Amino acid sequence: MWSSPLIWIFVAIALFWAVGAYNRLVRLRSAVIQAFGSLDAHMLRWLAMLGEFDAAQVSTGALSEEARRTLQGATTQWSASLAVARARPLQGDAVAALSAACAVLDAVWRGLGFGADADETLPTMASWRTQWDELRAHNEKAAQHFNAAVLEYNAAIGQFPALLLAWIFGFSPARALSIAPQGTP
Repeated sequence: MWSSPLIWIFVAIALFWAVGAYNRLVRLRSAVIQAFGSLDAHMLRWLAMLGEFDAAQVSTGALSEEARRTLQGATTQWSASLAVARARPLQGDAVAALSAACAVLDAVWRGLGFGADADETLPTMASWRTQWDELRAHNEKAAQHFNAAVLEYNAAIGQFPALLLAWIFGFSPARALSIAPQGTP
């Protein structure tokens, strides 16, 4: 029975398919990780801007001490969530925590009066708002790229028969990152 050429052809086809499907899953997982790397670079620019903003507020005293502490707390939470997500970009809980931290940071920033309806009387405050909006737009675009990679990866590990390989080799679904569009609560 094992000497039949048809059986060996079938085994060879199944083996080549399995290797190809596994390589595709690895390539898609790598694409998600690379997309997160790009997102991480954009978010680090946002973090640098927040550090500059805080330093400027210390020297000018434009913000109350309570508002500065609130912003520092939100920034610290966001930075810690970013560090965890950086280490595990494919794990849903890490990305969910980063999404929540982004929402908190954005709410704190808008609570400071730097949202779209902010008072334009101080040119320096308007420039901070403009810089925030530009960095936020870059982050949203990078998050969209990351989310597209996540969707493609999740679709691949959910397809039969690649689903079997994903289960055998421990490929688990990733989670998309949510950065609410500007002005969205």
